[in-house]
Amino acid sequence: MRKIEHIGIAVHDIEASNKVFTKIFGKESYKSESVETESVITSFFQVGESKIELVAATNQNSPIAKYFTKNREGMHHIAFDVQDIKAEMKRLQSEGIRTLNDQPKQGADNKLICFLHPKDTNGVLIELCQEIGR
Repeated sequence: MRKIEHIGIAVHDIEASNKVFTKIFGKESYKSESVETESVITSFFQVGESKIELVAATNQNSPIAKYFTKNREGMHHIAFDVQDIKAEMKRLQSEGIRTLNDQPKQGADNKLICFLHPKDTNGVLIELCQEIGR
């Protein structure tokens, strides 16, 4: 793992949350996109070398919608940039860390993604990210 790629924050209303975080950071989101594979809409803010991703469900089958059945708005996951996501998944699986998907899938911000099972990571949802084309 090379660096923290972003911190994900689960929100109910992406537009209202964009207004709040625009006030906090003093600048607007640089990118918003729908991620069909996860049934979410995302909005990204650049903060120095780091990014904050707001994530809202687009339907009731979304992992974020399911998250809200037990949790409130707030920090949802921490994402780490990796050089080779398939190799990193294999390495972690060999260490006994379960992944939530068998293969990387298309995520937001031109990334391949994979989540690690929070039961194996002290309750923290960890996302691995690899830029597509790298």
